[in-house]
Amino acid sequence: MRLVLVAATTRGGLSDEVSPVFGRAPTFTVVTVEDGEVKDVEVIPNPYQGAPSGAGVQAAQLVASRAPKAAFAGNFGPNVAGVLSQAGVELVPASGLTVKEAVKAYLDGALTPQSGAAFGPGPGPGWGMRGGGMGRGMGGFGAWGAPPPSTPEDTQTLKERILRLEQELSEVKRKLKELGGE
Repeated sequence: MRLVLVAATTRGGLSDEVSPVFGRAPTFTVVTVEDGEVKDVEVIPNPYQGAPSGAGVQAAQLVASRAPKAAFAGNFGPNVAGVLSQAGVELVPASGLTVKEAVKAYLDGALTPQSGAAFGPGPGPGWGMRGGGMGRGMGGFGAWGAPPPSTPEDTQTLKERILRLEQELSEVKRKLKELGGE
């Protein structure tokens, strides 16, 4: 089975760390995996890194054109999430890992895609203050209404997120110790 994975990176390559940001990452590392083994690695520059606006959307479109199964980054903005999700790309949060470690963890099932519900509505044109100013105290939830009550599915998603964050924190601490910074 052939699988294409893309990681937001700084220099690019399997030994580079996954970038904490997606849209303004300097490069993307495209990894082709066949039968669980890395067969090809390509580094593509992100021409939209310095764009005054719309960097995330344009970078997401660039990555989506490669038809990857999943994309790795520390965080995905709501616009990036929308473009990649629409293209059928799984969004996989991966902080403090090299591309090689992230790919292996994903293939082993240790890194799981982030659900679309984790993004929600974000700021965009016309959002203004939305209850953040002094007015009559009638702001708050804006056009979206109060958040829905928690469901068992939300609880499970949050537990999985805690587990991922604990794993990421452990990995960051290990790397810091290796570098003699602890």
